[in-house]
Amino acid sequence: MQVTRRSLLRTALVAAVPGTLGSSALAACTSTDAPVLDELVLATGPDGAVFREVGGALAAALADELPATRVVARSTAASVENVRLLQAGDVHLGLSSLDPLVGALLDADDPGGISAVGRLYDSFMQIVVPAGSPVRRLSDLAGRIVSFGPSESGTEFTATRLLALFGISVDARRMEHAKAARELAAGSLDALLALTGIPTPAVTDILDTFPLRLLDLPDEAEHLAERYPGPYVPATIPATTYGNLGPCRTFAVPNLLLARTSLDADVVEVVTRTVFTQSSRIAAGHPEASRINVRTGIATGQVPLHKGAERWFRATKR
Repeated sequence: MQVTRRSLLRTALVAAVPGTLGSSALAACTSTDAPVLDELVLATGPDGAVFREVGGALAAALADELPATRVVARSTAASVENVRLLQAGDVHLGLSSLDPLVGALLDADDPGGISAVGRLYDSFMQIVVPAGSPVRRLSDLAGRIVSFGPSESGTEFTATRLLALFGISVDARRMEHAKAARELAAGSLDALLALTGIPTPAVTDILDTFPLRLLDLPDEAEHLAERYPGPYVPATIPATTYGNLGPCRTFAVPNLLLARTSLDADVVEVVTRTVFTQSSRIAAGHPEASRINVRTGIATGQVPLHKGAERWFRATKR
């Protein structure tokens, strides 16, 4: 059955049916030298997170570049689940923040069949509370009801690490950022933690109707970076991000686009080219994601570049 471009763009934004990848992973070449893959599955993120929106936009762009391929954006909990799905061979591509990859999910000597397409943009830790909340600093969260994001998300990983570092015990709940924002507005949550790009859709969706505040984390950011060197960088959320919330000191974590190492190099070369030449389309509406660029794209830490990505970067630098 012939697949139309309209159907490709539609399926690019629809969650894949769970299951392992079979013979569809076999690549070949057409008369136009475009690699052919029956299906290409990209693991993204949860409702209310930038991973999901950026991943959906990337899938749509890839559907244009790979017209004979059904490109699917699969909604997930984000980083930790995406890495697990890649290691299991259930998806071809996946987004992940860097911190769970450094010495946690991946072994530097054996990355478990996972390579990097490139570094994309940074996620910022955002601790969101009602504007009138008595919570003024991280330690004030002790004993309170706090959303850690979905189970197997990068937010859960980083939030757990952050609060453990400072010995803070909370009543942690696992839920998508969009649901957490609604619960915060309803008064059933004391705080929402989100490690994601800025602005975060879950926050902007309620900001006009429910006053919010962001917690400053200047000291915590420094201590976290000292304790876990590499993935954490003290950073500031700009004053223009959320209207009148003002600048907020926190920390940032780089995000990578990952691929199965076994994925055909011709396909990954197309993926890499698409990411770095159509970054404005992929990052539309997300200022931080607009920082996707070739110069920083190769800075993938301990995760080696996929051969297809390496080939594209080398050709670009000539």
